[in-house]
Amino acid sequence: MPTPFPVQMVSPDTMLFDGEAEMVVCRSTAGAIAFLYGHVPYLGALEDASLRIILAGSGEQEAAVHGGFVQMTGDHLVVLSDLAELKEQIDLPRAQRAKADAEQALSRDPDDADAQAALRRAETRIEVATSS
Repeated sequence: MPTPFPVQMVSPDTMLFDGEAEMVVCRSTAGAIAFLYGHVPYLGALEDASLRIILAGSGEQEAAVHGGFVQMTGDHLVVLSDLAELKEQIDLPRAQRAKADAEQALSRDPDDADAQAALRRAETRIEVATSS
């Protein structure tokens, strides 16, 4: 059984998660990465993607993370994100509408950077909200 370690997920207005995990899996700009207790120190930028916290003992907490940073010190992990939502906080119908709106905007202008970013956020939310 892996050694649990403290994990904090923080956004500007709230502490989204503060607990112990056996493993955390996320996607940095360098690719997918998993953290266990004792991982080498790491600081990386996060992609728009899901983040999975495998809880100490049993269970899992999943979140949609829209950029930010992850820092592992070897015995403590911190996720800082301007925009992140726990799975249970995601409004799936709203995310589906946002995806449709972004796709419509991109059909008019495929180079619309704001619409591209909105589509990535909506797809991440939908992926997290519908995962089992």
